[in-house]
Amino acid sequence: MQHEFAGKVVFVTGGSKGAGRGICERFLAHGATVVTCARRAPEQALPGAVFRQLDILDFQAVSEFFANFLRDFGRLDCLINNVGGAPPADAASASIRFSEKILALNLLAPIHLAQAAYQLMQRQADGGSIINIASVAALRPSPGVAVYGAAKAGLVHMTRSLAMEWAPRVRVNAIAAGLIHTEQAHLHYGDADGIAAVARTIPMGRLATPADIGEACLMLASPRSAYISGVCLPVDGGGETLAWKNASSIYTPT
Repeated sequence: MQHEFAGKVVFVTGGSKGAGRGICERFLAHGATVVTCARRAPEQALPGAVFRQLDILDFQAVSEFFANFLRDFGRLDCLINNVGGAPPADAASASIRFSEKILALNLLAPIHLAQAAYQLMQRQADGGSIINIASVAALRPSPGVAVYGAAKAGLVHMTRSLAMEWAPRVRVNAIAAGLIHTEQAHLHYGDADGIAAVARTIPMGRLATPADIGEACLMLASPRSAYISGVCLPVDGGGETLAWKNASSIYTPT
């Protein structure tokens, strides 16, 4: 299966670091031509990938990029909407401008990218696949990142709707990513002891790696998943430990 994606072109937004880089690495390992983008050129280039400087919030620039995509790369088999995120914010005091930026990055930009990718894919005999990287924040309360969670929930809903509208030529799926151990994990979970403590709340006993997210993308993009569309796949190591179980004498070891 090493060259399963030979001859295929995959576009991953935000592939310079974190989960995006892990996704790019997995597709490269399986023979794909990988195109990625970011607002700024990465400090460490990803060998084998094609980088384009692109701000996905600049909708005009995105439209121009896709207008030339077939000329530059020949085809587009898979779009992975990976860019996203949000800093913690107090829901009671966060400004509307702040919320607008979070919604634009995590929902509006992926919608625009999906539309542009669809215009190319629906003209191809074998169509294409779109994978939206959502979050477990879309599926459960997320205090501190309420607008981010709402945007990701919207992304999951959009995924399911587009899967119906764009079938059968273009498949659309989402991944509800759990906690990921990236180079910036310390900003969210603290030092090594903090990361280890968080890992103990996950049934699999560890945070996800970027490669874990990449493997899930490989599966959803593969022809072996040709009948899978409209799915939101949790990649979260089995979920998060429930607080009431920790508090209960029945579930808490004595």
